[in-house]
Amino acid sequence: MKHYEVFHDILVNLFQEIMDIEGKALITPEFKDISVNDMHIIEAIGEESPRNMSSVAKSLSVTVGTLTIAINGLVKKGYVHRERSEEDRRVVLISLTEKGRRANAHHTKFHEGMIQAVLKDLDESQQEVLVKSLLNLREFFDSYQKEKV
Repeated sequence: MKHYEVFHDILVNLFQEIMDIEGKALITPEFKDISVNDMHIIEAIGEESPRNMSSVAKSLSVTVGTLTIAINGLVKKGYVHRERSEEDRRVVLISLTEKGRRANAHHTKFHEGMIQAVLKDLDESQQEVLVKSLLNLREFFDSYQKEKV
């Protein structure tokens, strides 16, 4: 029963704890003007070629209208660049500025630290079991979400 109690505690409390700690770790003097949600938008935009608003909104499971409000703030603060597509002027493309790239690198470093902390004492077979368990959890959430739609 001890394992069940540990799993229960982790699944119920860990997500909120991660969000709280992530907020404290990510908001440094350089990035004090944005939120964790802003960091996740920056992560979704990514550092590849500019992305259209619809694809970023879809990857974040938000409406384009909701994303537009957040992007307006990130543009004003200098994290995101917004421009119209040359091929189709109706399409708005967004990309990270140099400041946005620095914020994304800072965020990525935090996530890498979390992953290293999880894997540090696990051998290859234990890592495989953990991956399988987490995939099962994701499958549960996916099926639960599909039932509610």
